[in-house]
Amino acid sequence: MKNLEYDKICDEILECDKKIRYVGVYDYGELHDKMRPRTESFLSREETELSLSQAVYRWSTRKKTSDKIGKPIFAVAKYEKIYRVTIPIGGAGLILISTELDANVNEIVDKVLEIKNKYS
Repeated sequence: MKNLEYDKICDEILECDKKIRYVGVYDYGELHDKMRPRTESFLSREETELSLSQAVYRWSTRKKTSDKIGKPIFAVAKYEKIYRVTIPIGGAGLILISTELDANVNEIVDKVLEIKNKYS
């Protein structure tokens, strides 16, 4: 996938719901990301990249049981300040989204899956 497409994906995801704070697409060791304007980041760039590398590892472990329970489609974690959603893209890539706590996460996931499928 081209860098321009990563940027488009980030833009479309941010635009699909105003409760999305941050979106990143991590693929082939590169992070392409966007933060909603006038939104304070809770993590530094370094912390975000570390969090993503941990998420990539967790996805690799989820895939180990896919022959028995099916492929994982997305994962959601609720923290005290945000929801974090991860969605696989491409071979080993991930879309990472953080939202406000009052977001409708399932609705956002449905929209993001539609956007992802346009580019897959």
